[in-house]
Amino acid sequence: MEHPYRVVLLAGPSGSGKSYIARRTGLPVLCLDDFYKDGDDPTLPRQDGQIDWESPASWDAGAAVEAIVRLAREGRADVPVYAIGEDRKVATRPFDLAGSPLFVAEGIFAAEIVAECRRRGVLAGAYALRRPRGATFVRRLARDLAEQRKAPKVLVRRGVALLRAEPTVLRRQTGLGAEAARAGEVLRQVAGLLAGHPHRS
Repeated sequence: MEHPYRVVLLAGPSGSGKSYIARRTGLPVLCLDDFYKDGDDPTLPRQDGQIDWESPASWDAGAAVEAIVRLAREGRADVPVYAIGEDRKVATRPFDLAGSPLFVAEGIFAAEIVAECRRRGVLAGAYALRRPRGATFVRRLARDLAEQRKAPKVLVRRGVALLRAEPTVLRRQTGLGAEAARAGEVLRQVAGLLAGHPHRS
């Protein structure tokens, strides 16, 4: 089935600038972090007694795919609003593509759904944003502290752990079908996709 709209998936390590680059494309942006599971979900993965929010199992891939497919088919969908500080969905909101033939779905787990989006016929492209690790660490810590996502000590400890894990994260994302690319490359690729889209308005 040919869908009138298609998605560009943008993955990358936490704090790599996915949201910023997604906005710079000028396309509608769906935040995949809003599809995390609620903190009391019994299926959440745990490590050392704590919820492992870095695990793909902490995220509802099925709900994310269904929202993307509905957007690709109808151009609009109701999507969740997730409060990271509260570890739960707090609302839903309407998301409308306003006629844009492409939209970006960005998040650390975006690569997890590359194969399913391709199978469902809604994928335009998939990228894993690659930046220098030190820059990502600083950007992520500054963002998390500013948003008061967790206690500062927790954020610093998490930041160091993510810094060490970053090469592994990128290998997983590219292994799942996302193309590793720097910010400028992503923007050029998306511009090319938009220019070649038959439904471009």
